[in-house]
Amino acid sequence: MSTTFTIDSATSRATPVAAPMKRLTVPAIRRRKAAIAAGEGEPLVMLTAYTVRMAQLMDPQCDMLLVGDSLGQVIYGLPSTVPVTLEMMAAHAAAVVRGSYHALVVVDMPFGSYEASPEQAFESAARLLKESGAAAVKLEGGSAMAPTVAFLAERGIPVMGHVGLTPQAVNALGGYGARGRSAAEAAKIVGDARAVAEAGAFAVVIEGVVEPIAVEITNSVGVPTIGIGASAACDGQVLVAEDMLGLFERTPRFVKRYGDMAGYVAERVTAFADEVRARAFPGADQVYAPKE
Repeated sequence: MSTTFTIDSATSRATPVAAPMKRLTVPAIRRRKAAIAAGEGEPLVMLTAYTVRMAQLMDPQCDMLLVGDSLGQVIYGLPSTVPVTLEMMAAHAAAVVRGSYHALVVVDMPFGSYEASPEQAFESAARLLKESGAAAVKLEGGSAMAPTVAFLAERGIPVMGHVGLTPQAVNALGGYGARGRSAAEAAKIVGDARAVAEAGAFAVVIEGVVEPIAVEITNSVGVPTIGIGASAACDGQVLVAEDMLGLFERTPRFVKRYGDMAGYVAERVTAFADEVRARAFPGADQVYAPKE
């Protein structure tokens, strides 16, 4: 059953409502797997968020908000997610936490902040959670990262896994094409998902894989699967919000554009520029008159 919440000036944690809603928790998200399988729960909804205002607008309809390292491309114009830093992730995650009160906030661990050792991963994850107030971290990788997932989970840091197309490994993968087209690669992706789930991940993102892989993973792991370019059979879905809203002309094949915000913004900016050049803005309603 869908839930609708009223958005007003007090949706931010910085201006709490009189009776603030309890934020969704990691155990609550994990329990949705069984509810969905039994036909008693709805699929999980997750979108990326990088700013307070976007978090405020999306929070009422989202079960989870992902502060993705995709902010490197979306916000900073970087060529990939590889250059993103812990400082960037912590700052944006803190903004999203301040702008939300309902959704579970998950923050990506950037490239180079966790791969060297479980100890490095713990130090980076602890910093992200302490500085932002987010509830969980997400890291990319399969079987090779399972010991790290276990290390973090055993020390009280909730971890979301990420298998299939892993953008941080774009240099090794050679691009962003769909994964799992060969039998060997498909078997590896399924094994990766099972490994991180068994290691203690509370959910697993499956990105950019041929659909049967996503279905097999969803049916074989005991935690929720979140699809992005995967399958409607996953336990939930995630998209980059700016892609979904149509703020970019070019988007991945798996993105459905629910609007044309780029076109809308361009039209409004053109209208503003025309009025400025014609000295029609500001008008009488936008200037201050002297007191009599």
